[in-house]
Amino acid sequence: QVQLVESGGGLVQAGDSLRVSCAASGRTFSAYAMGWFRQAPGKERDFVARISRSGASTYYTDSVKGRFTISRDNAKNTVYLQMNSLKPEDTAVYYCAASPQLADVTGPRLILATHYNYWGQGTQVTVSS
Repeated sequence: QVQLVESGGGLVQAGDSLRVSCAASGRTFSAYAMGWFRQAPGKERDFVARISRSGASTYYTDSVKGRFTISRDNAKNTVYLQMNSLKPEDTAVYYCAASPQLADVTGPRLILATHYNYWGQGTQVTVSS
């Protein structure tokens, strides 16, 4: 079992930057690949980014490539999502999620919500135009 708590959301203007964090507690954090998803009102929960257990491999959905960066600090049991050049269409509740893995994953893997066992409660990010 692992518990996840997101923080850092807020209201920003288009073009601004924001970093959201996800603190994990419970079992060994480094045993989990971590993902960020987002859900806008009336829409499905969509994949944003994922990072492998060690942090060596990352993968992003096309709409955020070059603007968002996922990272993790295994010593602090925390995963981050740095969001730059924010757009109004980035407005959503952002969720972090954990997926137990035996080794690092690479490429377009762990991009479905069903691949993740544990979820945080979400943090709202609102980007005004």
